[in-house]
Amino acid sequence: MITVETRETALQALYEAEMRLELPDCLAPGSRASWLAEGVWQERHALDAAIGSVAERWTVERMTPVDRIVLRMALYELRHRPEVPVAVIISEAVKLAKEYSTERSGAFVNGVLARLAELERPTG
Repeated sequence: MITVETRETALQALYEAEMRLELPDCLAPGSRASWLAEGVWQERHALDAAIGSVAERWTVERMTPVDRIVLRMALYELRHRPEVPVAVIISEAVKLAKEYSTERSGAFVNGVLARLAELERPTG
């Protein structure tokens, strides 16, 4: 199970990676935070392409770094953790965005993830 603390640790590592252009060595190997951060970092270009395709009037490059990372993490979970309900992934991402980004980030992240979820996990 990925906890709020796990997501926060992954967010911090990925934020540092954005600035340094490499994932830091601070994550415990084999931990859930490591799994999440490493997976997101390796797939970031594909994740960005998907995010950019649904983010109306926004390019991924224009997004705040935290919003971009939170969206990447949530999309990675949508793709690789089918046992986790979509609502849980979106809710956790919105909480992170509200806590670590701008006042409007929660609504922005929610909207983008709702569109991504329809594409990634259609309800039929």
